[in-house]
Amino acid sequence: MAKIDVFDTTLRDGEQSAGVNLNHLEKLEIAHQLERLGVDIIEAGFPAASKGDLQSVKRIAESVKNSSVTGLARANRKDIDAAWEALKGSAEPRLHVFLATSPIHMTYKLKMTTDQVLEKAVETVKYAKKNFTHVQWSAEDACRSDKHFLVKIITEVINAGATVINLPDTVGYMTPEEYGGLFRFIKENVPNVDKVKLSAHCHNDLGMATANTLAAIENGADQVEGTINAIGERAGNTGLEEIAVALHIRDDFYRAKTGLKLDELKRTSNLVSKLTGMNVPGNKAVVGNNAFAHESGIHQDGMLKEKTTYEIISPELIGVQTNRLVLGKHSGRHAFKNKVKDMGFELTDQKLNEAFQMFKDLADKKKEVSDDDIFALLMEKQTEAEGVPTYDLKSLQVQYGMDNIPTATIAVVKPDGTYTQEAATGFGSVEAIYNTIEKLVEDSIVLLDYKIHSVGGGRDALAEVYVQVKYNDVQSSGRGTAQDVLEASARAYLDAVNRVRNVHQREKKKASV
Repeated sequence: MAKIDVFDTTLRDGEQSAGVNLNHLEKLEIAHQLERLGVDIIEAGFPAASKGDLQSVKRIAESVKNSSVTGLARANRKDIDAAWEALKGSAEPRLHVFLATSPIHMTYKLKMTTDQVLEKAVETVKYAKKNFTHVQWSAEDACRSDKHFLVKIITEVINAGATVINLPDTVGYMTPEEYGGLFRFIKENVPNVDKVKLSAHCHNDLGMATANTLAAIENGADQVEGTINAIGERAGNTGLEEIAVALHIRDDFYRAKTGLKLDELKRTSNLVSKLTGMNVPGNKAVVGNNAFAHESGIHQDGMLKEKTTYEIISPELIGVQTNRLVLGKHSGRHAFKNKVKDMGFELTDQKLNEAFQMFKDLADKKKEVSDDDIFALLMEKQTEAEGVPTYDLKSLQVQYGMDNIPTATIAVVKPDGTYTQEAATGFGSVEAIYNTIEKLVEDSIVLLDYKIHSVGGGRDALAEVYVQVKYNDVQSSGRGTAQDVLEASARAYLDAVNRVRNVHQREKKKASV
């Protein structure tokens, strides 16, 4: 049974999804969950992209111990140096460097000849090997590259010290037969291919990312790359949860396995969904909410008689709990603390006390508090910045009538500690709230996107709001959770503002040092 390495790029390629904007605490939380899942390699970001990216990658590299942490770099010394600065404190410093090899990229983007690309690839791999033990080299747009040129350049970068060769389907162009054939061709024609691992990285533009990745495994791929929930640039990447479960269920066919802890998949999916604001479609393979739902009468009859008639994946396999400890207003601190631990959270004593109080407040309003409710509360508390002054919502009142102008009155404690109250109107209740907040922060805020969904079901369900805004010329996201839709909307907007302020405060501190 072949062991397939799992390379997760949720924090790099996944964060390139339109509208996704994670802060450093959220990235760290996802990285820790990926480590808990058993991912072999975590691509934590693109260190040269910004100071913020470099610092996020550095924090992840220094705190994750059971997974190898890597960063992306273009084929130049500046990027490689930035990556080393971010990754040198990791348990196993690893670099992912890429260079385009297709005629269309070399001609129009790089404006380089094949000889120049070959020389640049060898030069950068040699430079990277001075510090990095493991260097992964990617032939960007490999699937539209000349195969014989690929053989030549791969042979040379292996001689230069590369330890992993990635053949990405950068634009999601290939069919499974073609992609599998490319791996077979490379293995048969690169003379020193036995010195490296071959990696598959697929995009889903034509809906074939998972099929292509499995075809690569059939033809000798040693490593697969992808994201949780298949998020990523354009139509997304390969969903790692799909690959891991497919190899597990069909081990008779693929004769390969990953080292992932499959019962952590659902939690990882939920975490990434909440922090990115990208909801998982109900019919999403493996982790969608309908993945184990059976409505057809014929199917239900079969399931009642024998589950395997229509269910090839058990909910328990991916961590969906069927027997849950239900907490309510009579549950004590000990039961809550055990629930927090069971759900994989590690909170400081202060945050645990605050989360418990939030739980008790919610339990007074709801008969039963579900795991989804607790997960939402804990996630909000875990990713909350400590020691940074913020706009703190103290009260909210909205007046609305079909024949009246909606008016919102909001009181906050400002970052300087002053208590302030303002009121404003709008064409709707949410607009009135956001107009009021704009007056409170005394600056223009542009709303780019607004999403709302319920946490669980029922009339008393929590509301979760996700917004994208532009504030102080910075694009930011914010999340808010509350039983009331309007309160959740206000909290999400203030969260987005506070995130921008936190970034500015960190930059000021670094500048003063």
